[in-house]
Amino acid sequence: MFIMGVTGLLLAWKAQLQFKPPSAKIEKQQQAYISLNHIEEIAKSYSKDSLQLPVAINRIDFRPGKGIAKIRFEDHFTELQIDCYSGEIVSVKQRTADIIEMIHDGSILDFIFKTNNDESKLTYSTLTSLGLIILSFSGFYLWFLPKKIKKIKSKSH
Repeated sequence: MFIMGVTGLLLAWKAQLQFKPPSAKIEKQQQAYISLNHIEEIAKSYSKDSLQLPVAINRIDFRPGKGIAKIRFEDHFTELQIDCYSGEIVSVKQRTADIIEMIHDGSILDFIFKTNNDESKLTYSTLTSLGLIILSFSGFYLWFLPKKIKKIKSKSH
């Protein structure tokens, strides 16, 4: 529960603590965007050759208003930002917020042990949630019981 509290606090402040890479700014152009397949090829090639990391892509977040595609990978926390006009890589950053989020919800264990069914996440979240529910009821009981005892004692006098 302590871990959930700390990571929850960090997630609430992730923008202020700059845990998310900001979107790169590029100059808008009149030409057409490069293809999504080309963006994917650029990202995979950069991950393999320059970063020497696995190339499996988790998602491509296309930002048409900014002319940027953000690429997140399946097996590491690197984010590439690619200029959708030229194909140039304009930013390479770690997604710290994703790591904190995975610690927060327990899915970091599924990531480490390469499970595909969220088994660790569900177990961790269930046990923590049940613990919080029990703490809530016991806390209410510990607050309410002295009041009840005091009321009973005042009636008996």
